[in-house]
Amino acid sequence: MSDMQTLMHVTTGRDGVLSRRTFFRSVAAGAAGLGLLGWKDALTLHAQELRRQGKSCILLFMRGGPSQFETFDPKPGHANGGPTQAINTAVSGVRIAEHWPNVAQQMRDIALIRSMNNREGEHQRATYQMHTGYIPAGGVRHPSIGAIVASEIGPRDFDLPHFVSVGNRFTTMGSGFLGMQFAPFVVANPNQMPSNVELPGGVNSARYDRRLNLMTDLERDFAESGGQSHVQSHRALVTSAAAMVRSPRLRAFDLSQETQAIRRRYGSNAFGQGCLLARRLVEAGVTFVEVDSNGWDTHQDNFERTRTLSGGVDSGFAALVQDLRERGRLERTLVIWMGEFGRTPRINGNNGRDHFPRAFNIALAGCGIRGGQVLGATSAGGNDITNRPVGVADLFCTFCHALNINPRKENMTPIGRPIRIVDGGETVRELF
Repeated sequence: MSDMQTLMHVTTGRDGVLSRRTFFRSVAAGAAGLGLLGWKDALTLHAQELRRQGKSCILLFMRGGPSQFETFDPKPGHANGGPTQAINTAVSGVRIAEHWPNVAQQMRDIALIRSMNNREGEHQRATYQMHTGYIPAGGVRHPSIGAIVASEIGPRDFDLPHFVSVGNRFTTMGSGFLGMQFAPFVVANPNQMPSNVELPGGVNSARYDRRLNLMTDLERDFAESGGQSHVQSHRALVTSAAAMVRSPRLRAFDLSQETQAIRRRYGSNAFGQGCLLARRLVEAGVTFVEVDSNGWDTHQDNFERTRTLSGGVDSGFAALVQDLRERGRLERTLVIWMGEFGRTPRINGNNGRDHFPRAFNIALAGCGIRGGQVLGATSAGGNDITNRPVGVADLFCTFCHALNINPRKENMTPIGRPIRIVDGGETVRELF
């Protein structure tokens, strides 16, 4: 049997029809043995197949560290639980804090992990870890989960940013050593179109192209004088921006195209509108969107502040999950709700809760996640994990599994050091 006959044999289904998915899997598994393709070619084909799947991810990040007691692991009746009561959800036996009535109605699509833990109790370090899977170390700037997902499954010929960050007034975790091509495009206000996304007055497309070509000529001398890496990063940024300026998909950023009824369902606050923008962006083909809610560092007046904060997030989170499901996108969109850590069981002298990375909760939906379940548990007072602890590396492996990304893939830093997407950990398979 010839090499080509062998390839056709292993990639043809029982009915004799060549399956594209089977073809790519077989090529990736057997190309080297057949001698038809090198491994790099096979992996390139596999990556192209992943990008055709149209998967995406939306991260809802509660910056500051949300209290698990006032979100999805309430302890009513215990001194550590404070005055927060629990309410029933759409899933029998699953109860969450009283401030989340809309999320409660969507619980059939949402899975809760109540046994998250890490060792980082300082905001900056923990935020870095929960975005990259790594603790800050030396001179390496690790890429965030947004950059990783964009790099792995984002379509290469796309004319909007692969990674959009909404509503973050702090430093966004960026693309690290993956480069400017996968850096986040920051939208400060979801209710306004991004600034500087139109051609300057009096400049048509042809004139704009001439300006870009002139800039390329000016950069060439610098590149040939040793600045090649800087020029490449700058060109990647400019090329992306130039494509975006002329993209018909820019209308995805325009929330005025939505009905007032839908906008009200998401909530009139910036976070709710950010969730609506996230839905529009993933429908337009954007691979990763992060929407931030700020102010969860409740060292003082925890109960009133979390009531207000929860009210600002509840509608947006719930409407996003419901909308994605009704529009047929939830199975291809991973939705993550999380912060950098939890809050202490003990209520401090300022009626607040302090940092507590030892046990906290997150919520997941979409991309094969089996909703309506609670994974892990904490003790009666929330001091310790009593069942199925989940670490940060486990969580990142789970993200990768949902998005069909190989967590053991190694990316190369500019100094030639290979770094895995996830170092250690195992997929939490019970979630799927």
